[in-house]
Amino acid sequence: MSAALSYHESDLGKQLCDARERTLALVSDLDGNQWFGPKLAIVNPPLWELGHVGWFQEYWCLRNNGSVVLSPSILRHADELYDSATVAHDTRWDLPLPSLDQTLAYLEDVLQRVLDILQRGDNKLDYFAQLALYHEDMHGEAFYYTRQTLDYAKPKFASAVPTAYAEGDMDKDITIAGGTMMLGATPQDGFVFDNEKWAHEVEIKPFRISRTAVSNAEFAPFIDDEGYQRRELWSEQGWRWRQDAHADAPAYWVKNGSAWLLRQFNEWVLLPPHNAVIHVNWFEAEAYCRWAKRRLPTEAEWEMAAATVPGNTMLKRRYPWGNDRPSGKHANLDGYAAGSAPVNAFPEGDSAWGLRQMMGNAWEWTADWFLPYPGYVVDPYKEYSKPWFGNHKVLRGGCFATRSRLLRNTWRNFYTPDRRDVFSGFRTCAIEP
Repeated sequence: MSAALSYHESDLGKQLCDARERTLALVSDLDGNQWFGPKLAIVNPPLWELGHVGWFQEYWCLRNNGSVVLSPSILRHADELYDSATVAHDTRWDLPLPSLDQTLAYLEDVLQRVLDILQRGDNKLDYFAQLALYHEDMHGEAFYYTRQTLDYAKPKFASAVPTAYAEGDMDKDITIAGGTMMLGATPQDGFVFDNEKWAHEVEIKPFRISRTAVSNAEFAPFIDDEGYQRRELWSEQGWRWRQDAHADAPAYWVKNGSAWLLRQFNEWVLLPPHNAVIHVNWFEAEAYCRWAKRRLPTEAEWEMAAATVPGNTMLKRRYPWGNDRPSGKHANLDGYAAGSAPVNAFPEGDSAWGLRQMMGNAWEWTADWFLPYPGYVVDPYKEYSKPWFGNHKVLRGGCFATRSRLLRNTWRNFYTPDRRDVFSGFRTCAIEP
């Protein structure tokens, strides 16, 4: 499964080709019924999702100028098949989808046409080409958690999860002095999504936040102390979810005698105690915090701890460690590991305040509902943010499967509080007296 595509000389063209190579690598080993899988509300059929990636790129780069659809698709009935805003989720298994070979040919045709336009130096396409690039990266991450949900093997290029743990004093809180900060992105940040716009002044009180994310070993005592059975630890909505889901541990945890096992894709392994806990939803994080007499950080607190510099909270970095592009020394990103790493790994990625892994490893739930910033104006892709305001919670930081080019300290992810199929964890704050 390969695409004979000519690389464009520009960085954008190379990134588009890189994203496509990753997409194809993530599905290259699927066969038979794996292309559809069971009908579930939390995943798409992989064959549909693959076609949707191509359709999105074609729609925004070749057919649309941001307000008007200018031409029909090169694939017959593509809009009726792949427009996620109009094609109901539960119908996607029953659509007359093109064959795999036809789908791959469609993706190759679309990408080559986009590269040809970029080759001619038409920078009018740059915004929409970046939109399509990051959209494909996000669906690449979705293919990871689809493989996890459906009990498929880990991607062939993903290595085993690192578990080596360096002893050290990592369990203490870091005190953040608080102050005035500009929350959000600025026009100087380049391409950003509409929910990051624009930076606005906020006042944040001093707070104490854990240096690392919650590990498996820290979460297990909550289960042992019957945290999932104690009604007083859960909100009303969270308790309803727990009962309906029959949840008594994070997703993919199973007790085997006195030991916990964890399913990583289609393999069962001993639970790595020092790795960041993942596959917990916002309700579980909230209940753990109540049990531990802690709380989740607000997203403004999270961004202050990740982005600002002690002594000058108006000065913000693009990444926790500074402005250098992410690399393997900074964070567990780009899908080369098949899961979370120990919470004290990657010391070179520390924030200026000394917090570890505020980017990569596990998405981190925050306390806040996903809401627009003041003066919010919707971008051309109207379905990206606006439909989800008010009923999703904000996550920050990225996970091991997130492409590094997607991320910056202002990036806002969002899921409903019941989702735990995604690679989500959390860190906590002290409750001040």
